[in-house]
Amino acid sequence: MLLSELTRKLGLNFTGDDIDIHGVGTLQDAGPHQVSFLANPKYYHLLSSTRAGAVVVEEEHASSVSRAFVSSSPYLDFARTVQLFSRPQGFPTGHSDQAFIHETAKIHPTAVIHPMAFVGPDTEIGRNTRIFPFVYIGENCRIGDDCLVYPNVSIMASSIIGHRVVIHSGAVIGSDGFGFVQRGQAREKIPQVGVVVIEDDVEIGAGTTIDRATLGRTVVGRGTKIDNLVQVAHNVQTGQNCVIISQVGISGSSRLGDNVILGGQVGVAGHLEIGDNSRVAAKSGVGKSIPPNTDCGGIPSMDHTLFLKNAVLMPKLPQIFKRVKKMEKELKALQNLLNQGEKQ
Repeated sequence: MLLSELTRKLGLNFTGDDIDIHGVGTLQDAGPHQVSFLANPKYYHLLSSTRAGAVVVEEEHASSVSRAFVSSSPYLDFARTVQLFSRPQGFPTGHSDQAFIHETAKIHPTAVIHPMAFVGPDTEIGRNTRIFPFVYIGENCRIGDDCLVYPNVSIMASSIIGHRVVIHSGAVIGSDGFGFVQRGQAREKIPQVGVVVIEDDVEIGAGTTIDRATLGRTVVGRGTKIDNLVQVAHNVQTGQNCVIISQVGISGSSRLGDNVILGGQVGVAGHLEIGDNSRVAAKSGVGKSIPPNTDCGGIPSMDHTLFLKNAVLMPKLPQIFKRVKKMEKELKALQNLLNQGEKQ
């Protein structure tokens, strides 16, 4: 599209002449008919050498390029630009004859069902939702409008998926929670008869697993974004707009407030509460509840400032240990001299 058309769609001010734009790219790789962006100041030096046809920049950098979209949030406005040029995957319309769709399932005519997908009894799929090959959707599921379910996803019975949800390849929604009770030397399985509820505008990464509740519901709150390879256990509930990074594990019945951020490989023990707007640094072990508006890190997790101080001290511990041992010897020698003086 023409830059003038793109300007209208983005609602941004533009400087420079009008040209055709065919796509997007990085400052290093973009060509003369692509749009790029500058969000991190450390890449400012690339503005002088970029071949990009136009760049999304803050106002202070607009004069450094021949064509500029002036933005107060370049990263966000570049994301909006990418959305205008991105193409959806898969074929555009219809329900494949090679998919299995149970006769009692209710599929909106505008939904797309790819070959080799399985849709179970009494399941409902909303308008414009796209189900890719080798997706399994069990009985009594509800999937809303404008969802994307990528290949090899399993959505087990009675799961409830909201609108505009994206589920990436290999994710499992509604697998049994890990529930067992001791019986002698063996363990008796507790049937997991609850459900999973995924609210609107959630994105779930590849290989992530979200367990059905033992009783009641496991809930992923509206707008939450979950990275790849995350485990969400039975009866966990997240608030709205949480961010859960790769390889996080959340144990059963824990609750996250709104806007919580868990860094990569965070482990959360069961039956805890993490308050609104709290952030947990990567590789932390959370063993007790965290109040709202708290930054923490470490194993066990602690106030983030204290965690950083400990991290600075940790490499110095061997040196400190040697100094302490030396001081102990000197103190012992002084004590011996004092004792000898008292005897004389």
